Amino acid sequence: MKEYKWWQNAVIYQIYPKSFQDSNGDGIGDLPGIIDRLDYLKELGIDGIWLSPVCQSPQFDNGYDISDYQNIDPMFGTMEDMRRLISEAKKRDIRIIFDLVLNHSSDQHPWFLEAKKGRDNPCHSFYIWRDGVEGQPPNDMASTFGGPAWEWVPELGQYYFHQFAPQQPDLNWENPDLREALYRMLNFWIAEGIGGFRLDVIDLIGKDPDQKVTSNGPKLHDYIKEMNLNTFGGTDLVTVGETWGATPELGRRYSNPAGNEFSMVFQFEHVRLDQQPGGKKWDLAPLDFRKLKQVIAKWQTELHDTGWNSLFWNNHDLPRIVSRWGNDREYREKSAKMLATVLYGLEGTPYIYQGEELGMTNARYSIEDYRDIELLNLYKERIQAGYTEQEVMRSIHAKGRDTARTPMQWDNSRNAGFTRGEPWIKVNPDYTEINAASQITDPQSVFCYYRRLIQLRKKNEIIRFGAFRLHLPEDEDLFVYSRMWQGREIFIACNFHDKEREFIWADYLSESSELLITNELENLEARSIKPYEARMYLI
Repeated sequence: MKEYKWWQNAVIYQIYPKSFQDSNGDGIGDLPGIIDRLDYLKELGIDGIWLSPVCQSPQFDNGYDISDYQNIDPMFGTMEDMRRLISEAKKRDIRIIFDLVLNHSSDQHPWFLEAKKGRDNPCHSFYIWRDGVEGQPPNDMASTFGGPAWEWVPELGQYYFHQFAPQQPDLNWENPDLREALYRMLNFWIAEGIGGFRLDVIDLIGKDPDQKVTSNGPKLHDYIKEMNLNTFGGTDLVTVGETWGATPELGRRYSNPAGNEFSMVFQFEHVRLDQQPGGKKWDLAPLDFRKLKQVIAKWQTELHDTGWNSLFWNNHDLPRIVSRWGNDREYREKSAKMLATVLYGLEGTPYIYQGEELGMTNARYSIEDYRDIELLNLYKERIQAGYTEQEVMRSIHAKGRDTARTPMQWDNSRNAGFTRGEPWIKVNPDYTEINAASQITDPQSVFCYYRRLIQLRKKNEIIRFGAFRLHLPEDEDLFVYSRMWQGREIFIACNFHDKEREFIWADYLSESSELLITNELENLEARSIKPYEARMYLI
């Protein structure tokens, strides 16, 4: 048997803590609530929990603006709650993967409060400052959340740089004292028993604002290797970097088997294929399905034996996949299972975003019911730019982050069993139909289908190590591929759309082929593939 690291055979579950389970009735999910649901996650079969930020924060950007890296935000609980979560998860063979933001801090972090006291303050150079004149920023760089990327501080006569909100000043990684402080913090959490790290927008830490360089700066990999050497290098921790600008070449550098950077990265090439060419994510276009297959095939083949892929359809920054590329109406369950089948036959580590295993859908609200700063800024900017209300809301319903941040749907009781109080954001009204309680014991449910897929991954080395081969690359409906390992093959065929297609299964299968899993409950046809049908065979 080929040796592998634990995370190469793992399935990781992302929890957005604010929306997972509230234990005290304040309408906000918390760490004790997560502890209460660990048995559910154990039943699903996951090996790790990626926990979106729970460090102390003003919550201007839902925890991605950290004011104290070594404390838990009171809305989520205490350090003792975190220690209990790590311990209780470990009892169930589940590791806690901490989400940390090393590109920027909150403007309420003590470092930044000190930095504003004067240019000679030791913390001043923890951030990126440029001299200037009010109203004339150093250059025309724009913030991801809208507006300029420079904020004026009159008492200093300087601008500071922020790639996101003004409340999220960028850290200056060129300062070795700053880097050492961050490494001490990482080692603090390692000592607490954390099982790994997800590092937010990590490809931005090598920025050079003077040259208008944000991602993939010249010193980026030097910084990552230094961080690896001083913190998690040589451990069995899983590390995944969020890298919006990654290419397969960069993916190999980040996740090389030598292990001097990360275990893997999140790359996003495949989730940008339903926006207009050259446009932003809000500029909608139909999914380029053939391009999707090409992109997935490229990452599968180019990282095979030279790196490691992360596998995901959605997360806290992306809309729910069954509403995005599936059919969340008459084919919701079937298309959710199909999308899972496509992903779970690939090489890499799969990530489940909370509720994905239930086939949860996008929440389509009026603008006043959303909370996300990015979404609200987009609405304001586009209305002012002359877009119609209908145009803006269509984009928000398709791509807005809050559409997937609504409370977890546990049962059909009030507020879906998420809270006995008033939830921080409205529960999706479809919770009476889509919830965990109705699916756990239903063998045909989306939940049980995910559980079977996870079990199949863990017992088939072919899925873990096999080479990838794409079939029918030009077909406009079918995603068909094989995985080959030591003379054996797993064959996956999925219909991405709602029309029945002719498909000659015998062209690909042998007489001894074993059907491992399918979402088709009717008689399996030998010469067709039905709407959203998925099958996986062992040949």
